[in-house]
Amino acid sequence: MSTRPLPDAEQQCAALAEQLRPHVGRETALIGIHSGGVWIAERLRELLGMADAPGSIDVSFYRDDFAEKGLHPQVKPTSIPFEVEGRHIVLVDDVLYTGRTTRAALNEIFDYGRPAKVELAVLADRGGRELPVAAQYNTWDVTLAPGETLVLARDDDGRLAWRLDHE
Repeated sequence: MSTRPLPDAEQQCAALAEQLRPHVGRETALIGIHSGGVWIAERLRELLGMADAPGSIDVSFYRDDFAEKGLHPQVKPTSIPFEVEGRHIVLVDDVLYTGRTTRAALNEIFDYGRPAKVELAVLADRGGRELPVAAQYNTWDVTLAPGETLVLARDDDGRLAWRLDHE
């Protein structure tokens, strides 16, 4: 069991908001990837004072490994409460790893229209890319040991915190 300290996820959200602030305009909208990315997108909306509620995407049906993984028992419907066409979309996720989740989210976003621009914001980038995907906004580059997984959790008060799981 690793005893390394993990960063404060709430402080990371504040840092991510400050990275985004100069790039957020009237046409900017947030879309979070279920579930951690949705929580972060909600927090960013508050911190940035954005009017539109963030959208949420569950990429389960768009994954290229859907046949291998099957349907997760807690699949959530996608909800994008704004027009995607011509918007500056900031796609938000908790951890960027292989890039496959991001690719699946992009496929789904384009089913709703053609945004003017899509950027990626994450709290943690753990490397290990299998696709040419990079985050424009990131607060933490982390290397994990084999068998370790980084998990973002939300407590009953809505506070976000990291946990390190072992397979």
